[in-house]
Amino acid sequence: MIDFEYYNPAKIEFGANSLDKLGYLLEGLKVTKLLLVYSGDFIRSLGIYDSVKKTTEELGISFFENGNVVPNPSIKLVRELVSDGKQNGIDFILAVGGGSSIDTAKATALSIPYDGDVWDFFDKGISPQKVLPIGVVSTLPASGSETSNAAILSNGEWKLGFEDNRIIPQFAIMNPAYTLGLPEFQTAAGIADILSHLLERYFSDIKNTDVTDYLIEGGIRALLTNGRKLKSNPNDLNARAEIQWLSTIAHNNLLDTGRIGDWGSHRIEHELSGQYGITHGEGMAIVLPAWIRYVAKVKPWKLAQLNVRVFDGDAFTLSEEENALQLAQTLENFFEYLGLKTRLNELNITDEHFDLMAKRATRNGTIGHYIPLDEGRFIGILKLAI
Repeated sequence: MIDFEYYNPAKIEFGANSLDKLGYLLEGLKVTKLLLVYSGDFIRSLGIYDSVKKTTEELGISFFENGNVVPNPSIKLVRELVSDGKQNGIDFILAVGGGSSIDTAKATALSIPYDGDVWDFFDKGISPQKVLPIGVVSTLPASGSETSNAAILSNGEWKLGFEDNRIIPQFAIMNPAYTLGLPEFQTAAGIADILSHLLERYFSDIKNTDVTDYLIEGGIRALLTNGRKLKSNPNDLNARAEIQWLSTIAHNNLLDTGRIGDWGSHRIEHELSGQYGITHGEGMAIVLPAWIRYVAKVKPWKLAQLNVRVFDGDAFTLSEEENALQLAQTLENFFEYLGLKTRLNELNITDEHFDLMAKRATRNGTIGHYIPLDEGRFIGILKLAI
């Protein structure tokens, strides 16, 4: 176990009446001009839009909105929001939705007080001098961005991340009932996204991490159990509550403490979704089994440990490599059970751009920590995903 610092100031309001706390939260932050960022009409049908609008009117807060968020958050929209935000003197951003809305809000919050372009943060790693506060009404359990210090943004060629504790939302409002109307695909992709966050943290080469090892293993068990419940009954509100809470637990850095996660498979998927516009969760359902199969032949011990502890692998008659390969197959079977694609050829993706994606991903050196990936390894994993 290594030394660590843990910090997460996000206030979480969870449950059926959590949106009722919005006025209290906005008052406490002394909001005067609010920008609502979302996508589509679902926030109106759920009653969220009217509730937010009414709350701002009661508090005398100037209200602005933009409902044009797209999957794989676009820099074009962020630049538009930044321009409008500067012009209107926005001092708070409220994101409603999932990771795309939240990351759009985070990127906008970084850039309204900044004189340069938003891409400077993601491409050059510039540290912000000031960040506008944001809040979240979460309706899609997946990314965990509602309490994380990370944001992802795409400029059409590159899909890059930025991390800073100042973009952790001030609060996250979560009502599991808001997730009842999610399409089956979005529910499944969200589950895959959550599982990927747990696995990325688990695959660590740091020794003596029993506390977080067992926490992550328990999270994986809970996710698979409740994922199966939702597959058989999409209206199981208790299962949705479990998964929504786990999406936050999986990605607020609590499970990072004392260890170094891998994140190589995430970097591979970012290239895939940046190149082809695929949904991140389904992309992870394709990349993770391939990554595990590749790593099984290089450094299988942590993969084997997970298979033995969580999936009843046989530590006595199977080798570490065999346990790791069994883990890959088990996860692939689970993703298929959820209705997700698990191979690139199912999405008509060939090896045409593998070299380009590998060069982009490794432009600053190897990626991943459990096993560092150079261009060759990057391409080797993608070939296993075909």
